[in-house]
Amino acid sequence: MSRRALLMTAAAAMISPWAVAQKSATTDTASGWPNKALKIVVGFPPGSSPDLTARTFSEPLSKALGQPVVVENKVGAGGNIGADAVAKAHDDHTIGLMINGNMTIAKLINPAVQYDPQKDLAPLTLVGISPLVLTAPLQQPGVPNTADAREFLAAARAAGDKWSYGTPGVGTVGHIGTELLKARSGINPVHVPYPGYPQVATAMLGGQLQMALLPPALAQAQVKAGKLRAIGVTSAGRSALAPDIPSLKEAGIQGFELEIWNAFAAPATMPKAIQARLATTLAEIARTPDVRAKLFQQGWQAVGSAPEGLANRIKADTAAMGQIIAQRGIKAE
Repeated sequence: MSRRALLMTAAAAMISPWAVAQKSATTDTASGWPNKALKIVVGFPPGSSPDLTARTFSEPLSKALGQPVVVENKVGAGGNIGADAVAKAHDDHTIGLMINGNMTIAKLINPAVQYDPQKDLAPLTLVGISPLVLTAPLQQPGVPNTADAREFLAAARAAGDKWSYGTPGVGTVGHIGTELLKARSGINPVHVPYPGYPQVATAMLGGQLQMALLPPALAQAQVKAGKLRAIGVTSAGRSALAPDIPSLKEAGIQGFELEIWNAFAAPATMPKAIQARLATTLAEIARTPDVRAKLFQQGWQAVGSAPEGLANRIKADTAAMGQIIAQRGIKAE
């Protein structure tokens, strides 16, 4: 099955009868749960995008379950420390809010990662999706100020390895996604890792980098301030998060579709009835107008899929990212 077909299957799973059937079937089997506070583990610091998303869900989830919901930050290794804590939790009251790298390529990038995303984590719901934006400085030698995506990429090809691109680190979606863009477009900038996206943007402003894939909210803030230029988004078409920015596909880059996403997952050892109740509840919360609006402000298009929709997305992304990881020999540093 093609990647596009898998993603269409994932979208269809959102409106499948699964949620209705599971909600009624598991009411009794999950009886008595939860009997204490539920913990949402986030592998990133307070104030980060995953942390904000988890806290957006904590209050409505608490109301739905009738128990407190607390967010616990276990920071490090690109979110993998938090993901490992979720995978090893056995109290049936711990779940995690994770980014796609934690649930797909973690083991492919670094065999030393202590958990296996495919075996140790149970998908609950895909929360939100977002493209990245190919962004560049306003002033660059050899690049006209009015350059569109085709002209920009032509200049990048001509520059070869004299250009550099920044990411939040080896193995991140920004890194692997740019390597995929290099393979599809014939450009060859050199990778320079930074601690996070804000530092990448700062390096572009200072002229140390010639390009980077940035989240829409950060990219648009810099573009509106007249500091950076947006070249194109990485989604198949234009995104509601950045409607004025053309897609790179419009510039003739074929076979290049890339989105970042976040999702809830549980330990694979959590009883299926509890997984089903959580999945249904979290998906319903994600689709409420209030939460959808908050997620949009945070830079996400809300989804709220069934577990099988998330599982299909994990399968498709792992295959696509795994291919470029193997081709480019990408390994954790």
